[in-house]
Amino acid sequence: MGFARTCSVALVGVEGVVVEVQADLEPGVAAFTLVGLPDKSLSESRDRVRAAVVNSGGEWPQKKLTVGLSPASVPKGGSGFDLAVACAVLGAAERIDPKVLADIVMIGELGLDGRVRPVRGVLPAVLAAADAGYEQVVVPECTAAEAALVPGVSVLGVRSLRQLIAVLTDEPVPEEEPDETGRPDPMLAGLCVPGTGVGTGLGEAFDDAHALDLADVVGQASARTAVEVAAAGAHHLFLQGPPGAGKTMLAERLPAVLPRLTREESLEVTAVHSVAGMLPPGRPLVDIAPYCAPHHSATMQSLVGGGKGIARPGAVSLAHRGVLFLDEAPEFSTQTLDSLRQPLEAGHVVIARSAGVVRLPAKFLMVLAANPCPCGRHTLLGDGCECPPSVIRRYQARLSGPLLDRVDLKVEVEAVTRSELAGYGTRGESTRTVADRVRGARERAAARLAGTGWRTNSEVPGHALRTRWPAAPGALDAAELDLERGFLTARGLDRVLRVAWTVADLSGHDRPSAQDVALALQLRTGISRGVPMVIGAAT
Repeated sequence: MGFARTCSVALVGVEGVVVEVQADLEPGVAAFTLVGLPDKSLSESRDRVRAAVVNSGGEWPQKKLTVGLSPASVPKGGSGFDLAVACAVLGAAERIDPKVLADIVMIGELGLDGRVRPVRGVLPAVLAAADAGYEQVVVPECTAAEAALVPGVSVLGVRSLRQLIAVLTDEPVPEEEPDETGRPDPMLAGLCVPGTGVGTGLGEAFDDAHALDLADVVGQASARTAVEVAAAGAHHLFLQGPPGAGKTMLAERLPAVLPRLTREESLEVTAVHSVAGMLPPGRPLVDIAPYCAPHHSATMQSLVGGGKGIARPGAVSLAHRGVLFLDEAPEFSTQTLDSLRQPLEAGHVVIARSAGVVRLPAKFLMVLAANPCPCGRHTLLGDGCECPPSVIRRYQARLSGPLLDRVDLKVEVEAVTRSELAGYGTRGESTRTVADRVRGARERAAARLAGTGWRTNSEVPGHALRTRWPAAPGALDAAELDLERGFLTARGLDRVLRVAWTVADLSGHDRPSAQDVALALQLRTGISRGVPMVIGAAT
């Protein structure tokens, strides 16, 4: 009787569970049994592994073969177990020393010719292996850079099963013929989900070479200020205005204003995009804020996550540490929009399915854009709007009060005038200039919040702001009066105070003044408080 074991990783959401892959050979009729709660794609590995071993020059054991995946209670799916199953079988057949396999984690799909193909979710899988104490990991060669992002783990990238067998048995490593030049690499096909390429609006990240410039936006001083405040404090933003005023342009330029991700944040974002199959080829680490703009026909499952079996990341997770832009927000279904309430508060989403409960990260900056009415001309000068008042009320009511109460900044985007379009010499500030101010404000907030676990003003609870970091004396009088009049909820008052701290950080103030709170109220309610919509103008 032959027995061998090695390890692989099962992904549950964006978290991994180390799975022990055991192979047992016994005398009897030749058969291959796979146990341990595998799904359909994993059950098919029996044929892939057999063909890969034979085509790699190995001999398939003609005995009763049982492969077990432990723990059996964890659902397992995907083709990433192929490499571990093949090596466990070869170890049970004594082609490879079983002792060598015991402490190695193997991740990869096998082609029928023995090539090792990449799979999605390599980074979270290696992170799980490192957390479990494993120090050696074998992955497909084209995902070795992604796996190497995890410190303290020795990564071996292989192109074929023959190469891995040679390494494990101390034999000369054969050279694999490279693919033909000038043709797409078929090995990269396993890293991408069909339909998630450029142009879908999912997970697109803007780098420095292709960053859209805020200077391209004509006019819109108030909206530009709101974008700057939103980026500095990670506050949610609602832009309302007629078509063609620049709402989408402002939202698309927001990711370039946000600071670059820290190392910890980059690993979180990369893990989500790796599981979703949306990592750009040749870029294993996402270090800039992601941007996700789903169409208004998106379902609840595509927005918050879900699907058959184990839930997969949705748009809110793909926008983690970045921007989630919902254009034409009233056109989304009410149920879909209201499903965002919990992620907006908690920073994560918990999805319960019959196959298990998955917790996915979802700390994003939400930007809503909407027209004032179905025709979009309700706020324009003149009598251009033909929508009845009842239709306008019904259209605007599609955005529920509890959802809008979680939005810190609400700005009316006015139509661009002819003089503004013709004023080529009066361009607004560039993205780089605004991003420098945002970075300085973030640094001041980080220094103030050091040791608390909070990073931005939007994360700080209202109680902490009122007790540990109070505003200037009398600064909150106007906001408290609005609370008494019913214009603000208790949550709204806390959010006004958070925005006021962000305005103070941008203006260089030690704590919010009455002018800072007035500007925060103006951004929150849309009602003029006599303060210019320019940062620092009231100092």
